[in-house]
Amino acid sequence: MFHWLFGIARNFGFVRGYQQGYIYQQKFSLVNIKLKWVKDRTLDAVVTGQRDLKAAGILVSIIYSSSECCLPIYHLSRHRGQLGLPSDLKLSTFIRRYPNIFNESSFLDSGGSPVPCFSLSPEALELHHEEVNILQQNQLELRDRLCKLLMLTSDRILPLQTIDQLKWDLGLPYDYQHSFVPNHPESFLYVRLPDDRIGLKLLFWDDKLAISELQKNTSLQQKAEDIKNGSLAFPISFTRGFGLKRKCMEWLKDWQKLPYTSPYINASHLDPRTDVSEKRIVGVFHELLHLTLHKQTERKNVSNLRRPLALPQKFTKVFERHPGIFYISKRSDTQTVVLREAYNGQEPVQNHALVQIREEFASLLKKGLLDRSKGVYKKSRHTNLVEGFRKEVCIAKKTNQLSSQDESDSMFSEYDSDGPPQNPC
Repeated sequence: MFHWLFGIARNFGFVRGYQQGYIYQQKFSLVNIKLKWVKDRTLDAVVTGQRDLKAAGILVSIIYSSSECCLPIYHLSRHRGQLGLPSDLKLSTFIRRYPNIFNESSFLDSGGSPVPCFSLSPEALELHHEEVNILQQNQLELRDRLCKLLMLTSDRILPLQTIDQLKWDLGLPYDYQHSFVPNHPESFLYVRLPDDRIGLKLLFWDDKLAISELQKNTSLQQKAEDIKNGSLAFPISFTRGFGLKRKCMEWLKDWQKLPYTSPYINASHLDPRTDVSEKRIVGVFHELLHLTLHKQTERKNVSNLRRPLALPQKFTKVFERHPGIFYISKRSDTQTVVLREAYNGQEPVQNHALVQIREEFASLLKKGLLDRSKGVYKKSRHTNLVEGFRKEVCIAKKTNQLSSQDESDSMFSEYDSDGPPQNPC
């Protein structure tokens, strides 16, 4: 199959385009063009809520994977660095925003103060079970997604810390190191890196996967002449009201006609000071964002990819220089890079099954926040009801059956204790 695709690529000029890359780089230096950032309310709306959704999703996975089915706040606080929440926001405050997701109980510490303890509601458990089933059904697709990420790197290796930053975006299970990677020993191997960290290595190169998303869509998105010359153009759109000066329009038109270098081939021959090299960098992040479920990721998540991807200094400047391809949302006090072509308004062009589950989860978060503001969830100190509910949840988890009984929610003291438990949950 790959040889057939490669033959078509050769006939259409992909290979010729790669060979021309070195010639082009001698002709095109990096043009000093700076395009302005314009706020895009539509794509900002796409990003809004993603931070809370990610944080709540990670907390659900942590609580679900615990043997106790209920964890004290000090245990959950150990994972705070993964959540991406503001430093001035107490974790317990965040969790209590969503009482329809997290049920609260408490126990007394050695000083007699109540320590908050959290379990999952039946609604959250049901959605999480659906997510687990989808992960099982999409094992091979997620494996290929991780393979392609490693194939983008020069050594086919990434530190686990780097993958951890992207696992939510890629759709990998929270505990992928134990529940996912060992299921594919033919593809992945844990290795110790020179800096003594643990990395994940790709064991074999799959030619069938080494075709970028831009190349896959050539027949639909590209002109016959551009395909023949190997100068594939990126889909471009701008925020309404975005005005391009004539000089910028001419530069962009010429830039799109430059040779396209696949992100899966060695590009060490390209001079980083040229527009041809910049087009290759754009291609790398165009492909990387296509590997993510939501076609977006926080800018800081790619900041440590420079060496693995063999990129030059200040490589993230391509996001500002190409606002027609990428949009940088500044919502939630962070910068999120969104692939414009992946959205039709606020709706994703392609919707993965995991994205649909996350959208249901996001709706549940909104409902919980709204109901809480209306006073639907009232504070109670009936710990026996909570304890009975906690046991019901544990039984439901172990038997994979959810009870239809809806016990009362209980909101305890605002006090966060870091003391050791006497009798947790």
